[in-house]
Amino acid sequence: MTSLRDEIRQFCNTYALRLNTDLGQHFLTDEEVLSTIVEAPNIQRTDTIVEIGPGIGVLTKELLARAGKVFAIELDERLIPILETYVKDDPKLEVVQGNALRVPLPDHPYKIVANIPYHITSPLLRHAFLESAVHPDCMTLLIQKEVAEKICDTNHAGILTILVGLFGTPEILIDVPPQAFLPPPKVDSAVLHIECHKEPLADAKTLQKVFSLTKIAFSQKRKMLSNTLGKLPGGEHLLETAGIDPTRRPETLQIQEWITLARSTKE
Repeated sequence: MTSLRDEIRQFCNTYALRLNTDLGQHFLTDEEVLSTIVEAPNIQRTDTIVEIGPGIGVLTKELLARAGKVFAIELDERLIPILETYVKDDPKLEVVQGNALRVPLPDHPYKIVANIPYHITSPLLRHAFLESAVHPDCMTLLIQKEVAEKICDTNHAGILTILVGLFGTPEILIDVPPQAFLPPPKVDSAVLHIECHKEPLADAKTLQKVFSLTKIAFSQKRKMLSNTLGKLPGGEHLLETAGIDPTRRPETLQIQEWITLARSTKE
């Protein structure tokens, strides 16, 4: 029986496909990891799935077997006819050639399931949560393990921790070694599932204020808040009003404290 890895290798050889690792082209060849990814979002026949960077369609084929529609965004136009061949021109597949950070996401309910180029993790999360009129119901992403761990670390929060936490609950489902890919990347990976809240934890105006404040505070994250937010006009009063100790560092604040800070700012 041909393994998934051998199947992908043979398919790439047939089409003389040279992968562009600068674009993050590392094809998943591990069937256990693939199964974990497609089972996590509880895909229904009525679901629309957004896939980013489908490559030749290894994950796409599994999504098409479960979903009502797969909307795939591929930057590398060379791969699109190969993708359509691999999935046998499934009519449930719509492929758009373009940059996933600029392509509008659906205006109706959808789920994001993707093995994404790791360098777009942060901007993709911003695009889905902050720049899109409709937020995803959930996101299942194969990303760099270190980034996944940071997103889930609420005791040493970063901007991504706060961003994701405002919109959903993240969980690492499985660690993924480099040998699970063709070709192997230079870093360890992980499958991160984000089950999104029905609504963000704050209104749009408060969310924008949260990100303005976190951008300032985390620009010098080793400094106490008194040396960052405290230096803003009225900053000391802001921290006092929100009940935040000015000697704390930004990574120690919980999401609700950032929301309180945002709501304490003057209009």
